[in-house]
Amino acid sequence: MAKLKTTFYCQNCGAQSAKWQGQCSSCKQWNTLVEEIIQKEDNKSGWKPTDSSSKRLAKPLLVHEIDGSQEMRMATGSSELDRVLGGGVVPGSVTLLGGEPGIGKSTLLLQIALKLPFKTLYVSGEESQKQIKMRAQRIHPESENCFILTETKTQNIFRQIEGMDPDILIIDSIQTLQTDFIESSAGSISQIRECTSELIKFAKQSNTPVILIGHITKDGHIAGPKILEHMVDTVLQFEGDRNHVYRIVRALKNRFGSTSELGIYEMLGSGLREVTNPSELLISKTDQELSGTAISATLEGMRPLMVEIQALVSTAVYGTPQRSTTGFNAKRLNMLLAVLEKRAGFRLGAKDVFLNITGGISIDDPALDLAVIAAILSSNEDIALEKDNCFAAEVGLAGEIRPVQRVEARIIEAEKLGFTRIFVSKQSKITLKKTTIQIQRVSKIEDLVSFLFG
Repeated sequence: MAKLKTTFYCQNCGAQSAKWQGQCSSCKQWNTLVEEIIQKEDNKSGWKPTDSSSKRLAKPLLVHEIDGSQEMRMATGSSELDRVLGGGVVPGSVTLLGGEPGIGKSTLLLQIALKLPFKTLYVSGEESQKQIKMRAQRIHPESENCFILTETKTQNIFRQIEGMDPDILIIDSIQTLQTDFIESSAGSISQIRECTSELIKFAKQSNTPVILIGHITKDGHIAGPKILEHMVDTVLQFEGDRNHVYRIVRALKNRFGSTSELGIYEMLGSGLREVTNPSELLISKTDQELSGTAISATLEGMRPLMVEIQALVSTAVYGTPQRSTTGFNAKRLNMLLAVLEKRAGFRLGAKDVFLNITGGISIDDPALDLAVIAAILSSNEDIALEKDNCFAAEVGLAGEIRPVQRVEARIIEAEKLGFTRIFVSKQSKITLKKTTIQIQRVSKIEDLVSFLFG
């Protein structure tokens, strides 16, 4: 009988060590090393390609000899997900989708699997076929291309794959899979890494796209070793507050497209609905004039968005004033408050400032600066801004209003939604000729204050 081989893995970063030690030598975390059995069978073979052409050796080519044509993509039927992926799923790619429990990861992928025109194998290690059937009847009751398999062993999954030859493989989730070649429990670092390696080998040799669902830790990172994110081609983050109806898909890594795109969904009883015009949902439809609100024209990838920013400035009850933000960088808020006090003379050092971006989304765009300052000043003076005004500019440390990229796309989006005036930097290069919206150029914060409050 072969002697068991064991090693120690760090549960935080996945580093391997021959012996136990209190502190991980890689990430410097304490008490994170766990012993795992790594004895493998001699006849290891997770996926055996049947096509002999896949065994051809790759040979080096000059750069100008490489085929530069665009890779073919498979449309998922969801325009929001296709935008985030860069136009669709690339054959042979491995995509990892992570998110909090109950956020809707399984619902999103099952909804896509039911609507795909390709032969799809949906493998679930968390739910039974009856549970998936109940969810499928609620989302999309009729489908002739989606096959459901409840299995956790990779060897049995590959055996079913050989029999049906699917066009797309979906795994829910990678933490539940287990291979016979690693003698450790499912969800361990060695099991996750080995199962992912087998699935990547299958995807590359059979040219079949694989989509994995991954759990996340309490810190918001994908559970398992960090090398898992390096192994796959695309890493998607499915986020949102379960108390809100909106869900957002972001690309944290994408070898086939941009990582700055954003997809927005609305959670309904019948599944996830695509939000094609998020600006109308992110701006509250109220007839009352309220102080402390301002509209900003921002960008997420190639998509212009109009978001509403709410600010509340009040006298600090305690000795230390509070600075709280939701969806906006707290350090940038402190910087803007310092600019207002130093350059514009507003005394906000002894006041509480609360900032919120409506809709439960987080945006990191410098063009929000001008709208943030306008909302703060509106709340401080208790004067409501005009509803048909919006803002798109960055604020510098000297109090100057700086231009932002693609300002013309922001102006067109604001005009489309009915705004009559947009505040931009005086240095912005605008070549638009036929516009009904008034473009107000400002160079300093003092100019903004004079235009808004006289």
